Amino acid sequence: MKTVRQLLEAKGGTIVSISPNASMSDAMQMMLDKNIGALLVLDAENVLVGIVSERDCVKRMATPGPLTRNILVSELMTTKVLYVRPDQTNEECMALITEKRIRHLPVLENNCVIGILSIGDMVKDTIAEKDFLIDQLINYICR
Repeated sequence: MKTVRQLLEAKGGTIVSISPNASMSDAMQMMLDKNIGALLVLDAENVLVGIVSERDCVKRMATPGPLTRNILVSELMTTKVLYVRPDQTNEECMALITEKRIRHLPVLENNCVIGILSIGDMVKDTIAEKDFLIDQLINYICR
């Protein structure tokens, strides 16, 4: 099983973030433009202060109050952010996202954000590992 660091190296460590003072309109447009499902919310010192996802937007739209696009990221973001470290395994990450029913995990090293993994990143790696094992077994059996 690969480590989080290996997964980030394979996918590239691009971090797409937004300020807590930005509008949700800007956040939704950024997610749309980048084809991603969540944004890390970083303060002026690049410290992780929250995460905002497309799921957060949908939940807000289903409740009475101001339209999602008219509020600040800080009003909608999740502030108790679950995260992982680079030395953790894909298996540990998948267990966490399954248990907590989330889709994105920021990766922190020494309290600094170094990347983010999505459920899709984890599933792709798991499928690739299983395909490799199947090929190895087929080659072994067909000798």
